[in-house]
Amino acid sequence: MNLRLVTLAGTKVDEEVYEVILPTEDGEIGVFPDHEPLVTLAKTGVIQVRKAKTDPDDRMELFAISGGVIEIDGQQVKVLVDEADHAPDIVEAESQKALERALKMRDEATNQVELEKAHQLVDRHMVRLKVADLQRHRRRR
Repeated sequence: MNLRLVTLAGTKVDEEVYEVILPTEDGEIGVFPDHEPLVTLAKTGVIQVRKAKTDPDDRMELFAISGGVIEIDGQQVKVLVDEADHAPDIVEAESQKALERALKMRDEATNQVELEKAHQLVDRHMVRLKVADLQRHRRRR
């Protein structure tokens, strides 16, 4: 099946894959070829991609995403998000500093708009750190 991961900056992934695990508002779902058609919301989280049926879990590609929309039609999975970061591109130290700034922003928010923006940044950087941590553990094996 084809996976298309599209961000505001352009297409991040457009390739044939065996399995995709997606973070949805109702929990993680695994998608394989011939999956039932589905349109759902993606939540901020981790996308895991297994390119071949025989690939072990530690070879799955990881992406940190912001929320968005998922469309599945059986032979194609489209994920439309504002941002997606491929695990090898995440610099853990930078994400940690960004998380600290977002936490400070949250603590100093003076209105609901500032608070909501801070929460979104906290979620984004926490997911980036989670993906970086998973990637680091997989490299050690």
